[in-house]
Amino acid sequence: MKKIGVILCGCGVYDGSEIHEAVITLLAIARAGAQAVCFAPDKTQADVINHLTGEPMAESRNVLIEAARIVRGEIRPLNEARAQDLDALIVPGGFGAAKNLSNFASEGSNCTLDPELLRIARDCHQAGKPLGFICIAPALLPKIIPAPLRLTIGTDADTAEAIEAMGGEHVPCPVEDIVVDEEQKVVTTPAYMLASRIDEAADGIEKLVARVLLLCQ
Repeated sequence: MKKIGVILCGCGVYDGSEIHEAVITLLAIARAGAQAVCFAPDKTQADVINHLTGEPMAESRNVLIEAARIVRGEIRPLNEARAQDLDALIVPGGFGAAKNLSNFASEGSNCTLDPELLRIARDCHQAGKPLGFICIAPALLPKIIPAPLRLTIGTDADTAEAIEAMGGEHVPCPVEDIVVDEEQKVVTTPAYMLASRIDEAADGIEKLVARVLLLCQ
């Protein structure tokens, strides 16, 4: 059975992992007969947002503890992830990818990544194992893979410009589709960068999971 690492970054679109994207990813992995192995950084998240009002809250929350809500507690600290134990790696989106897995939200193309994300993603890539990044998460890929890399976040011009500034090649893509860099074994999809409904996000995510699993062969 293929083991697919899934990296989460909290719980909730505005300050953590986008819950729909995470759950659709996990469901697609299970339906394909593979096993999801979930990880998240064990650290304080960048901020806490009231998802009812969109306003900041004066609270402190732990990324790993919050992410555990999505996966019913079946999750481990990201520093325990090892490439030799995985067949592929997938990172769902949500603002947590730009706040907790990196500081892309504040620094754009000058961003730095969580060192444990950088380590495991590079280790998987160097071992020839495919990477799937969803929604805003693909914006982090040029910092992981410095070689020429084709990827998508959909059609957002500002994010695409930042990706290009980091050395990536942004490819416009509709919500239901994926962009595959066959040479680098990287698959990306826009999901909620474009989706207005959960089924729209699901179409691209399910294609992404299927292609990542195919690239595991």
